[in-house]
Amino acid sequence: MKKTVVIGFLGSQLDSGQSAGRWEKWRPTVALTQHEDLVVDRLELFHDRRHVSLAALVKQDIAQTSPETEVKLVEMNLANPWDFGEVYAALYDWASAYPFDTTKENYQAHITTGTHVAQICLFLLVEARFLPGVLLQSAPPRGRQSSGPGSHEIIDLDLSRYDAINQRLHNAQQDALKFLKSGIATRNAKFNALIEEVERVAVQSKAPMLLTGPTGAGKSMLARRVFELKKARHQLEGSFVEINCATLRGDGAGSTLFGHKKGAFTGAVADRPGVLRTAHQGLLFLDEIGELGLDEQAMLLKAVEEKRFFPMGSDREVQSDFQLIAGTNRDLRLEIRAGRFREDLFARINLWTYTLPGLARRREDIEPNVDHQLDKASQDLGKQVRLTAEGRAAYLRYATSPEAAWSGNFRDLSASVTRLATLAEHGRIGIGLVEAEIQRLRWQWSDVEEASSSAADAFDLYALLGERTNELDQFDLLQLQSVITVCRKHTSLSDAGRALFDRSRAQRSVVNDADRLRKYLLKFGLSWDVISR
Repeated sequence: MKKTVVIGFLGSQLDSGQSAGRWEKWRPTVALTQHEDLVVDRLELFHDRRHVSLAALVKQDIAQTSPETEVKLVEMNLANPWDFGEVYAALYDWASAYPFDTTKENYQAHITTGTHVAQICLFLLVEARFLPGVLLQSAPPRGRQSSGPGSHEIIDLDLSRYDAINQRLHNAQQDALKFLKSGIATRNAKFNALIEEVERVAVQSKAPMLLTGPTGAGKSMLARRVFELKKARHQLEGSFVEINCATLRGDGAGSTLFGHKKGAFTGAVADRPGVLRTAHQGLLFLDEIGELGLDEQAMLLKAVEEKRFFPMGSDREVQSDFQLIAGTNRDLRLEIRAGRFREDLFARINLWTYTLPGLARRREDIEPNVDHQLDKASQDLGKQVRLTAEGRAAYLRYATSPEAAWSGNFRDLSASVTRLATLAEHGRIGIGLVEAEIQRLRWQWSDVEEASSSAADAFDLYALLGERTNELDQFDLLQLQSVITVCRKHTSLSDAGRALFDRSRAQRSVVNDADRLRKYLLKFGLSWDVISR
């Protein structure tokens, strides 16, 4: 059988007593060796030099109650036993040097004695497995029983043993994921994985977060949801403050962000706090951060790093402790190369970066989002609105086809469903309304496909190829841009291959459009997974 080793602090008050009357008192360290169902083979007992005599007496008394227990006195001198850093460091150093042997010994950390700080530090060491054991809690006798060893209980921090707790933790995480997605049962695997990581980061970190993606992809909504999630967990006390940096120009940019003193510039007739101070203890969402001027970027960097800054026209710094989420539809790496964005600011906000895909690249999520928008429209209109079976089939068939550009992403979808719901008679959206809406969308996007195919998508291409972009002929660049544009309109390599090789297929004895496209992309070091993100 494995030996049992108990690790704990000497109780300078609870374990004290010099006279014979000490045997009438419950002393937690001595009592551990008096339990019939707990055999302590070795006791590692921490004490400081002020209590050497008490530690020796406790060791002597244990020799009487449990001769088979080896007591090892460990002198641990702490300048301040209530200082978390000092206590944890001392215990960590001891545990790092201790010859643990889990094949021969079981370890129990006694958390009844010592300061509360010492007890918490033992808990943390066990939880992190620096001390490979369980927690041991003891208690004095209760009720009429005035003497005896009392009770003891093992606390195992391995949550895998507690199915009910595990299930509650799992349910809480699923609720958080559902909340971040506004209750929409999204089906896109990459998007779901992205949201799962955002949830983990949101509840564990106060570091800046960068959300990239096209306009209308949901950056603002996700930022607000992150705030509400953290607020519900009591991690933020302040407000959600949002500003679109594309609307900031001239003196107004610095004034809006950092505030100003009265008279700082023409028109500054009163003091203004600015959004950074308004977001104190809360969350600040700076959308389109790439639109900020270089001066404002430098001031923002200081505010993010040091939590203090100068309002315009003031010679006195102010403080604001806020969490930053930034949004952009630009590739900030290219903006840095062009001299329009500060590299040091990008490095500071690029710790957690997430790219939200446009709706056209999440076509499997269109159906649940249509249902969500219908529910929202029903609430706004004060009436229940539903698509008929025929209308629903026709709308989804078009909405999920490559023909639907969704250039405005979720804004386009929200507007489309709102129009249908508003025009619905008796809350029913029939095939007639759907066909009219499809025609409206076709007209709305009639120039989108032409524009997207003719525009040189240098941002995405440079992000995919890096410096290799500069080595390619213009012919290869234009051809590759066109191929990738077509690929991103389809959900699979096979579908994209069929669209690209729709004429030459008939002239080939062996048809494998997917393999043909794969080999073309491989010439440039690209794969379907890379270009379809």
